[in-house]
Amino acid sequence: MLSTPEIATQKTTSATGLRTAVAILDKWGATGEQGEAILRVSHSTYARAKRKGGLASINLDRDQLTRVSFVLNIHAALRTIFDNPDNLYGFMGMANDNAFFLGRSPLDVMGGGDIVAVYETFRRIDVLRGSQW
Repeated sequence: MLSTPEIATQKTTSATGLRTAVAILDKWGATGEQGEAILRVSHSTYARAKRKGGLASINLDRDQLTRVSFVLNIHAALRTIFDNPDNLYGFMGMANDNAFFLGRSPLDVMGGGDIVAVYETFRRIDVLRGSQW
């Protein structure tokens, strides 16, 4: 069982991860609805995470933490692949003719909120950088 300070640290760390994921989604050009679905958070939580200083701590469940992790890891993979900020942040909004995406952008695929779509998008982007975690 976690002690009270450990729980407070976990909630603060979760808030930091969520704020970072929301900032990345914003740079990718995700709509609020897409971001909320990708991270599986409410509209009010997403809005608070977007506001500077609006989210000091939060209790996220395992699924939500996994989704935050995928966004952070996709961003890390894209940073390895692209040096150009236009590609780094624009890639997720670009139509992709890969068989999995079928002409849709990665954001469109993930924006449906299905955790499998989020994972599969991560997996395909991870392959582009050589899957060398």
